[in-house]
Amino acid sequence: MVQEFKKVLDQAEESMEAALMYLEETFALIRAGKANPRILDGIRVDYYGSQVPLSNVSTITTPDAKTITIQPWEKNMITVIERAIQNSNVGITPMNNGEIIRLNIPPLTEERRVQLTKQVRGEGEEAKISIRNARRDAIERFKKMMKDGLSEDISKDGENEAQKLHDKYVKKLEEMVSAKENEIMTV
Repeated sequence: MVQEFKKVLDQAEESMEAALMYLEETFALIRAGKANPRILDGIRVDYYGSQVPLSNVSTITTPDAKTITIQPWEKNMITVIERAIQNSNVGITPMNNGEIIRLNIPPLTEERRVQLTKQVRGEGEEAKISIRNARRDAIERFKKMMKDGLSEDISKDGENEAQKLHDKYVKKLEEMVSAKENEIMTV
């Protein structure tokens, strides 16, 4: 029973950690006015009949805070990469000099900052729901284990531990949301 008790808490913590990792990935894709190569993570290009990530056919760098450069490994890929960026939802027009593609990150308008802040809060709320669900699942399993012979004290301890995990991860989540909001609102 002790192993089962620990297993329930470990699974709950794993689910909560996964929610934070997913939120971190989502936040990386939200453009905050600074050059971040991760905004290109979702872009796929046609490479000899296969759709591959942009990073598989080029070197992506940020020479300064407002510019992303893309150096294709093959010259004939420039137009393919440029088209893929234009067709994506990145919202930045690529410029090329025949060898390198440059993306100049425009400063965010106040209206866009407010929109992005709302999006960040919404994503944070989704992650919070996932954390709550992990806690609820753990508590339900402890109640089921109590019916199967686990003592009520141990079951209550398990519920308290699940609540402590919930509180710890919600606090981390709120710090992440706050940091991202500050990043977006900083001009």
